[in-house]
Amino acid sequence: MSRFTVFYNSIPIGHSELESGDPPMGVASGKFVPLPSYQEAQPLVIAARDTSQVHLALIVRTTEDRVLPAQGGVQIVDYSPELGTDGIELHVLGIGYPLYEELFPGRHAAYVAPFSNGRSKQQK
Repeated sequence: MSRFTVFYNSIPIGHSELESGDPPMGVASGKFVPLPSYQEAQPLVIAARDTSQVHLALIVRTTEDRVLPAQGGVQIVDYSPELGTDGIELHVLGIGYPLYEELFPGRHAAYVAPFSNGRSKQQK
């Protein structure tokens, strides 16, 4: 799996493998693993965890240093005060297709497969 790095003020603050998501919505999400530099942004992230974090201008980059276009924004959902380090997730919203499939091979196909199978059964 690929690792995606999150930047705040041009400083890497953590990473995620974005191991899950919602292909038709262009959403990728996963466990966020903070770096020590996350401490600077964490209070702001927690304060905005239930709202837009556009003001934080978070950026996600691939291992090839490519900025992930997130038309709907990037959000760190941090419930670590209540749940510990397992309580932090990264959500990247609005990744267009076909880039989504390029970054996360097989997710889109896995999503559409049940619909394709249902149509073929109905056509018989």
